[in-house]
Amino acid sequence: MNLASWCYFPARLAWRQLVFDRTKLAAAIFGVMFACVLVFMQLGFRDSLYDSAISAPLRLTGDLFLMHKQTEAMWRPVKFPRRELMRVLGHPAVAEVTPVYLALASFKNIETQVKRTLMVYGFDPDAEIFDIAGIRDHRIDMRIKDTILFDEYSRPEFGPIRQLLEADRVTTEVNDYKVNVAGVFRLGVSFAADGNIVTSDLNFMRIFPNRNHHAIDLGVIKLHPGAPIAQVQMEFSRQLNEFVDIFTYEELLKHEKDYWANMAPIGFIFGFGTIMGLVVGLVIVYQILFTDIANLRYEFATLKAMGYEHGYFIRVVFASAFFLAVLGFVPGLILSTALYHLAESQIFMPMPMTFSKLGTVFLFILSMCTVAGLLAIRKLKAADPADMF
Repeated sequence: MNLASWCYFPARLAWRQLVFDRTKLAAAIFGVMFACVLVFMQLGFRDSLYDSAISAPLRLTGDLFLMHKQTEAMWRPVKFPRRELMRVLGHPAVAEVTPVYLALASFKNIETQVKRTLMVYGFDPDAEIFDIAGIRDHRIDMRIKDTILFDEYSRPEFGPIRQLLEADRVTTEVNDYKVNVAGVFRLGVSFAADGNIVTSDLNFMRIFPNRNHHAIDLGVIKLHPGAPIAQVQMEFSRQLNEFVDIFTYEELLKHEKDYWANMAPIGFIFGFGTIMGLVVGLVIVYQILFTDIANLRYEFATLKAMGYEHGYFIRVVFASAFFLAVLGFVPGLILSTALYHLAESQIFMPMPMTFSKLGTVFLFILSMCTVAGLLAIRKLKAADPADMF
Protein backbone atom coordinates (compact mmCIF):
# COMPACT_ATOMS: atom_id res chain seq x y z
CA MET A 1 0.00 0.00 0.00
CA ASN A 2 1.46 3.37 -1.02
CA LEU A 3 1.50 6.45 1.18
CA ALA A 4 -1.50 8.05 -0.52
CA SER A 5 -3.72 5.03 0.15
CA TRP A 6 -2.27 4.71 3.66
CA CYS A 7 -3.56 8.21 4.45
CA TYR A 8 -6.57 8.51 2.11
CA PHE A 9 -8.78 5.65 3.26
CA PRO A 10 -8.56 6.41 7.01
CA ALA A 11 -9.13 10.10 6.24
CA ARG A 12 -12.19 9.31 4.13
CA LEU A 13 -13.66 7.18 6.91
CA ALA A 14 -12.90 9.90 9.46
CA TRP A 15 -14.61 12.56 7.33
CA ARG A 16 -17.74 10.46 6.81
CA GLN A 17 -17.82 9.69 10.50
CA LEU A 18 -17.70 13.40 11.34
CA VAL A 19 -20.35 14.57 8.85
CA PHE A 20 -22.71 11.70 9.76
CA ASP A 21 -23.93 13.68 12.78
CA ARG A 22 -23.99 17.34 11.67
CA THR A 23 -25.13 18.63 15.07
CA LYS A 24 -22.23 16.99 16.85
CA LEU A 25 -19.83 18.22 14.16
CA ALA A 26 -21.10 21.79 14.60
CA ALA A 27 -20.59 21.53 18.36
CA ALA A 28 -17.03 20.26 17.86
CA ILE A 29 -16.21 23.05 15.38
CA PHE A 30 -17.61 25.63 17.77
CA GLY A 31 -15.45 24.25 20.58
CA VAL A 32 -12.29 24.41 18.48
CA MET A 33 -13.24 27.87 17.20
CA PHE A 34 -13.75 29.07 20.78
CA ALA A 35 -10.32 27.82 21.77
CA CYS A 36 -8.81 29.36 18.64
CA VAL A 37 -10.37 32.78 19.30
CA LEU A 38 -9.34 32.72 22.95
CA VAL A 39 -5.73 31.86 22.07
CA PHE A 40 -5.64 34.48 19.29
CA MET A 41 -6.96 37.19 21.61
CA GLN A 42 -4.62 36.32 24.48
CA LEU A 43 -1.59 36.29 22.15
CA GLY A 44 -2.80 39.49 20.51
CA PHE A 45 -3.13 41.34 23.80
CA ARG A 46 0.21 39.95 24.97
CA ASP A 47 2.00 41.08 21.79
CA SER A 48 0.28 44.45 22.00
CA LEU A 49 1.48 44.73 25.60
CA TYR A 50 5.08 44.00 24.64
CA ASP A 51 5.03 46.24 21.56
CA SER A 52 3.58 49.16 23.50
CA ALA A 53 6.10 48.61 26.31
CA ILE A 54 9.01 49.20 23.93
CA SER A 55 7.37 51.91 21.81
CA ALA A 56 9.39 54.68 23.49
CA PRO A 57 12.74 52.84 23.93
CA LEU A 58 12.43 51.58 20.36
CA ARG A 59 12.63 55.18 19.10
CA LEU A 60 15.65 56.13 21.18
CA THR A 61 18.82 56.78 19.19
CA GLY A 62 21.50 56.09 21.77
CA ASP A 63 24.07 53.28 21.84
CA LEU A 64 24.21 52.76 25.62
CA PHE A 65 21.75 53.64 28.37
CA LEU A 66 22.17 54.19 32.11
CA MET A 67 19.40 53.34 34.58
CA HIS A 68 19.26 52.73 38.30
CA LYS A 69 19.37 49.03 39.20
CA GLN A 70 16.05 49.35 41.02
CA THR A 71 14.28 50.72 37.94
CA GLU A 72 11.81 48.03 36.90
CA ALA A 73 10.66 49.82 33.74
CA MET A 74 10.94 53.27 32.19
CA TRP A 75 7.48 54.26 33.41
CA ARG A 76 8.55 53.43 37.00
CA PRO A 77 12.03 54.97 37.17
CA VAL A 78 14.32 55.27 40.17
CA LYS A 79 16.45 58.38 40.08
CA PHE A 80 20.25 58.33 40.20
CA PRO A 81 22.87 61.13 40.32
CA ARG A 82 23.46 63.03 37.11
CA ARG A 83 27.20 62.94 37.80
CA GLU A 84 27.25 59.20 37.01
CA LEU A 85 26.30 60.04 33.43
CA MET A 86 28.78 62.91 33.26
CA ARG A 87 31.62 60.59 34.29
CA VAL A 88 31.47 58.71 30.99
CA LEU A 89 32.25 61.89 29.01
CA GLY A 90 35.91 61.30 29.66
CA HIS A 91 35.90 58.09 27.64
CA PRO A 92 37.35 58.60 24.13
CA ALA A 93 34.57 56.56 22.50
CA VAL A 94 31.77 58.78 23.86
CA ALA A 95 30.43 61.41 21.47
CA GLU A 96 27.50 62.78 23.47
CA VAL A 97 25.46 62.14 26.63
CA THR A 98 21.94 63.30 27.42
CA PRO A 99 20.15 63.14 30.78
CA VAL A 100 16.46 62.27 30.49
CA TYR A 101 13.77 62.96 33.08
CA LEU A 102 10.68 60.77 33.28
CA ALA A 103 7.45 61.09 35.26
CA LEU A 104 3.72 60.47 35.17
CA ALA A 105 1.54 63.57 35.39
CA SER A 106 -2.05 64.70 34.95
CA PHE A 107 -3.02 66.44 31.70
CA LYS A 108 -6.12 68.63 31.63
CA ASN A 109 -8.37 68.24 28.60
CA ILE A 110 -8.63 71.72 27.07
CA GLU A 111 -12.32 71.28 26.23
CA THR A 112 -13.74 69.23 29.13
CA GLN A 113 -11.23 70.24 31.84
CA VAL A 114 -11.03 66.56 32.87
CA LYS A 115 -7.58 65.38 33.98
CA ARG A 116 -5.98 62.15 32.81
CA THR A 117 -2.54 60.67 33.46
CA LEU A 118 0.17 60.53 30.81
CA MET A 119 3.93 60.10 30.52
CA VAL A 120 6.23 63.14 30.50
CA TYR A 121 9.70 63.06 28.91
CA GLY A 122 12.11 65.90 29.62
CA PHE A 123 15.49 66.37 27.88
CA ASP A 124 17.69 68.92 26.16
CA PRO A 125 15.96 69.92 22.88
CA ASP A 126 19.33 70.15 21.12
CA ALA A 127 19.93 66.44 21.74
CA GLU A 128 18.26 64.23 19.15
CA ILE A 129 17.54 61.25 21.36
CA PHE A 130 14.21 60.31 19.72
CA ASP A 131 13.97 59.23 16.10
CA ILE A 132 10.58 60.93 15.71
CA ALA A 133 9.99 63.52 13.00
CA GLY A 134 7.50 65.57 15.02
CA ILE A 135 10.02 66.09 17.81
CA ARG A 136 12.87 66.97 15.44
CA ASP A 137 10.70 69.51 13.65
CA HIS A 138 9.78 71.33 16.88
CA ARG A 139 13.15 71.40 18.64
CA ILE A 140 13.24 75.21 18.53
CA ASP A 141 9.72 75.43 19.96
CA MET A 142 10.70 73.16 22.85
CA ARG A 143 13.25 75.74 24.01
CA ILE A 144 10.45 78.23 24.73
CA LYS A 145 9.40 78.51 28.34
CA ASP A 146 6.34 76.46 29.41
CA THR A 147 6.06 74.69 26.06
CA ILE A 148 5.33 71.00 25.41
CA LEU A 149 4.76 68.69 22.45
CA PHE A 150 1.79 66.31 22.56
CA ASP A 151 1.60 62.74 21.25
CA GLU A 152 -1.34 62.75 18.85
CA TYR A 153 -1.53 58.94 19.10
CA SER A 154 -2.63 59.34 22.72
CA ARG A 155 -6.13 58.32 23.73
CA PRO A 156 -8.90 60.68 22.54
CA GLU A 157 -9.91 61.47 26.13
CA PHE A 158 -7.09 64.02 26.18
CA GLY A 159 -8.92 66.03 23.55
CA PRO A 160 -8.52 66.81 19.82
CA ILE A 161 -5.16 68.52 20.23
CA ARG A 162 -4.33 68.78 16.51
CA GLN A 163 -7.67 70.46 15.76
CA LEU A 164 -7.23 72.77 18.73
CA LEU A 165 -3.77 73.71 17.47
CA GLU A 166 -5.28 74.70 14.14
CA ALA A 167 -7.82 76.82 16.05
CA ASP A 168 -4.97 78.33 18.13
CA ARG A 169 -6.37 76.99 21.43
CA VAL A 170 -3.26 75.43 22.89
CA THR A 171 -3.09 76.37 26.58
CA THR A 172 -3.70 73.68 29.19
CA GLU A 173 -2.27 72.32 32.45
CA VAL A 174 0.18 69.51 33.16
CA ASN A 175 0.56 68.57 36.82
CA ASP A 176 -1.52 71.72 37.59
CA TYR A 177 1.09 73.87 35.81
CA LYS A 178 -0.01 76.01 32.85
CA VAL A 179 1.72 75.09 29.57
CA ASN A 180 1.34 75.76 25.86
CA VAL A 181 1.17 72.97 23.27
CA ALA A 182 3.54 73.91 20.44
CA GLY A 183 3.01 70.89 18.21
CA VAL A 184 2.33 67.18 17.98
CA PHE A 185 4.35 64.03 17.37
CA ARG A 186 3.51 60.35 16.99
CA LEU A 187 4.56 57.71 19.49
CA GLY A 188 1.61 55.71 20.83
CA VAL A 189 -0.01 54.66 24.09
CA SER A 190 1.01 51.77 26.32
CA PHE A 191 -0.43 49.75 29.17
CA ALA A 192 1.43 52.07 31.53
CA ALA A 193 0.31 55.44 30.13
CA ASP A 194 -2.60 56.61 28.02
CA GLY A 195 -0.56 59.30 26.35
CA ASN A 196 2.80 61.09 26.12
CA ILE A 197 4.23 64.57 26.06
CA VAL A 198 7.82 65.76 25.63
CA THR A 199 9.34 68.99 26.82
CA SER A 200 12.72 70.52 27.55
CA ASP A 201 14.60 69.61 30.71
CA LEU A 202 14.10 73.15 32.02
CA ASN A 203 10.35 73.03 31.45
CA PHE A 204 10.25 69.61 33.07
CA MET A 205 11.64 71.15 36.26
CA ARG A 206 8.97 73.85 36.12
CA ILE A 207 6.22 71.27 35.74
CA PHE A 208 7.69 69.18 38.58
CA PRO A 209 9.04 71.78 41.04
CA ASN A 210 9.97 69.09 43.58
CA ARG A 211 12.37 67.42 41.17
CA ASN A 212 16.11 68.00 41.40
CA HIS A 213 18.01 68.79 38.22
CA HIS A 214 20.89 66.62 39.45
CA ALA A 215 18.74 63.49 39.84
CA ILE A 216 17.98 61.89 36.46
CA ASP A 217 15.96 58.84 35.42
CA LEU A 218 17.72 57.76 32.23
CA GLY A 219 21.07 58.49 30.66
CA VAL A 220 21.43 58.24 26.88
CA ILE A 221 24.97 57.75 25.57
CA LYS A 222 25.96 58.11 21.93
CA LEU A 223 29.31 56.70 20.84
CA HIS A 224 31.48 57.70 17.92
CA PRO A 225 30.80 55.69 14.73
CA GLY A 226 32.61 52.37 14.76
CA ALA A 227 33.18 52.31 18.53
CA PRO A 228 33.01 48.80 20.07
CA ILE A 229 29.77 49.00 22.05
CA ALA A 230 30.25 45.78 24.03
CA GLN A 231 33.78 46.73 25.06
CA VAL A 232 32.77 50.25 26.08
CA GLN A 233 29.87 48.81 28.07
CA MET A 234 32.25 46.54 29.95
CA GLU A 235 34.60 49.43 30.71
CA PHE A 236 31.70 51.55 31.99
CA SER A 237 30.54 48.72 34.26
CA ARG A 238 33.94 48.81 35.96
CA GLN A 239 34.09 52.61 36.05
CA LEU A 240 30.61 53.51 37.35
CA ASN A 241 29.00 52.81 40.70
CA GLU A 242 27.34 49.44 41.15
CA PHE A 243 23.84 50.91 41.61
CA VAL A 244 23.79 51.84 37.90
CA ASP A 245 22.93 49.42 35.09
CA ILE A 246 24.43 49.93 31.61
CA PHE A 247 22.23 48.62 28.80
CA THR A 248 22.81 48.31 25.09
CA TYR A 249 19.90 49.18 22.81
CA GLU A 250 18.79 45.53 22.55
CA GLU A 251 19.18 44.97 26.30
CA LEU A 252 17.03 48.01 27.06
CA LEU A 253 14.21 46.65 24.88
CA LYS A 254 14.52 43.26 26.58
CA HIS A 255 14.50 44.92 30.01
CA GLU A 256 11.20 46.65 29.23
CA LYS A 257 9.63 43.45 27.86
CA ASP A 258 10.81 41.36 30.79
CA TYR A 259 9.09 43.65 33.26
CA TRP A 260 5.68 43.03 31.71
CA ALA A 261 6.36 39.35 31.03
CA ASN A 262 7.81 38.35 34.39
CA MET A 263 7.20 41.04 37.01
CA ALA A 264 3.81 42.53 36.14
CA PRO A 265 0.83 40.21 36.82
CA ILE A 266 -0.79 41.06 33.49
CA GLY A 267 1.85 39.09 31.61
CA PHE A 268 0.99 35.97 33.62
CA ILE A 269 -2.73 36.56 33.06
CA PHE A 270 -2.35 36.53 29.27
CA GLY A 271 -0.24 33.37 29.39
CA PHE A 272 -2.69 31.65 31.72
CA GLY A 273 -5.62 32.64 29.50
CA THR A 274 -3.89 31.02 26.51
CA ILE A 275 -3.44 27.76 28.42
CA MET A 276 -7.06 27.78 29.61
CA GLY A 277 -8.30 28.25 26.06
CA LEU A 278 -6.33 25.21 24.92
CA VAL A 279 -7.59 23.15 27.86
CA VAL A 280 -11.22 24.03 27.12
CA GLY A 281 -10.79 23.13 23.45
CA LEU A 282 -8.97 19.92 24.39
CA VAL A 283 -11.85 18.78 26.60
CA ILE A 284 -14.47 19.54 23.93
CA VAL A 285 -12.60 17.76 21.13
CA TYR A 286 -11.83 14.79 23.38
CA GLN A 287 -15.49 14.46 24.30
CA ILE A 288 -16.53 14.49 20.65
CA LEU A 289 -13.93 11.91 19.57
CA PHE A 290 -14.53 9.72 22.60
CA THR A 291 -18.30 9.77 22.04
CA ASP A 292 -17.88 8.89 18.37
CA ILE A 293 -15.70 5.92 19.23
CA ALA A 294 -18.08 4.77 21.96
CA ASN A 295 -21.14 5.06 19.70
CA LEU A 296 -19.42 3.22 16.83
CA ARG A 297 -17.67 0.56 18.88
CA TYR A 298 -19.57 -2.23 17.11
CA GLU A 299 -18.58 -0.88 13.71
CA PHE A 300 -14.92 -0.65 14.80
CA ALA A 301 -15.14 -4.18 16.20
CA THR A 302 -16.49 -5.37 12.84
CA LEU A 303 -13.58 -3.77 11.01
CA LYS A 304 -11.18 -5.45 13.43
CA ALA A 305 -12.85 -8.79 12.71
CA MET A 306 -12.34 -8.13 8.98
CA GLY A 307 -8.58 -7.83 9.58
CA TYR A 308 -7.99 -4.08 9.93
CA GLU A 309 -5.04 -3.40 12.21
CA HIS A 310 -5.07 -1.07 15.20
CA GLY A 311 -2.81 1.39 13.35
CA TYR A 312 -5.59 1.95 10.81
CA PHE A 313 -7.95 3.14 13.55
CA ILE A 314 -5.26 5.39 15.01
CA ARG A 315 -4.99 7.10 11.63
CA VAL A 316 -8.77 7.48 11.55
CA VAL A 317 -8.80 9.23 14.92
CA PHE A 318 -5.88 11.50 14.01
CA ALA A 319 -7.54 12.37 10.70
CA SER A 320 -10.70 13.33 12.62
CA ALA A 321 -8.61 15.51 14.93
CA PHE A 322 -6.93 17.18 11.94
CA PHE A 323 -10.26 17.91 10.24
CA LEU A 324 -11.64 19.42 13.44
CA ALA A 325 -8.52 21.58 13.82
CA VAL A 326 -8.84 22.97 10.30
CA LEU A 327 -12.63 23.39 10.41
CA GLY A 328 -12.40 25.25 13.73
CA PHE A 329 -9.33 27.29 12.85
CA VAL A 330 -10.73 28.96 9.72
CA PRO A 331 -13.83 30.56 11.32
CA GLY A 332 -11.76 31.24 14.44
CA LEU A 333 -9.26 33.18 12.34
CA ILE A 334 -12.00 35.20 10.64
CA LEU A 335 -13.68 36.06 13.94
CA SER A 336 -10.35 36.86 15.62
CA THR A 337 -9.36 39.24 12.81
CA ALA A 338 -12.62 41.13 13.29
CA LEU A 339 -12.09 41.23 17.06
CA TYR A 340 -8.53 42.51 16.53
CA HIS A 341 -9.89 45.49 14.59
CA LEU A 342 -12.51 46.08 17.28
CA ALA A 343 -9.88 45.92 20.04
CA GLU A 344 -7.57 48.33 18.17
CA SER A 345 -10.37 50.87 17.96
CA GLN A 346 -10.94 50.68 21.71
CA ILE A 347 -7.45 50.36 23.24
CA PHE A 348 -5.65 52.50 20.60
CA MET A 349 -2.77 50.05 20.38
CA PRO A 350 -1.87 47.99 17.30
CA MET A 351 -2.85 44.31 17.26
CA PRO A 352 -1.55 43.01 13.90
CA MET A 353 -2.49 39.55 12.65
CA THR A 354 0.95 38.36 11.59
CA PHE A 355 1.85 35.20 9.68
CA SER A 356 3.98 34.00 12.57
CA LYS A 357 0.99 34.32 14.87
CA LEU A 358 -1.17 32.40 12.38
CA GLY A 359 1.33 29.56 12.32
CA THR A 360 1.74 29.55 16.10
CA VAL A 361 -1.98 29.40 16.81
CA PHE A 362 -2.61 26.72 14.18
CA LEU A 363 0.14 24.58 15.68
CA PHE A 364 -1.40 25.12 19.12
CA ILE A 365 -4.85 24.08 17.87
CA LEU A 366 -3.49 21.12 15.92
CA SER A 367 -1.51 19.97 18.96
CA MET A 368 -4.61 20.37 21.12
CA CYS A 369 -6.66 18.20 18.77
CA THR A 370 -3.82 15.66 18.47
CA VAL A 371 -3.62 15.30 22.26
CA ALA A 372 -7.39 14.86 22.38
CA GLY A 373 -7.04 12.14 19.74
CA LEU A 374 -4.32 10.39 21.75
CA LEU A 375 -6.57 10.34 24.80
CA ALA A 376 -9.55 9.06 22.79
CA ILE A 377 -7.52 6.28 21.14
CA ARG A 378 -7.52 4.38 24.43
CA LYS A 379 -11.19 3.58 23.87
CA LEU A 380 -10.34 1.89 20.57
CA LYS A 381 -8.30 -0.75 22.35
CA ALA A 382 -11.47 -1.91 24.06
CA ALA A 383 -13.22 -2.53 20.72
CA ASP A 384 -13.41 -6.35 20.49
CA PRO A 385 -15.14 -8.38 17.79
CA ALA A 386 -16.74 -10.39 20.58
CA ASP A 387 -18.70 -7.27 21.54
CA MET A 388 -20.99 -7.88 18.57
CA PHE A 389 -22.46 -11.00 20.18
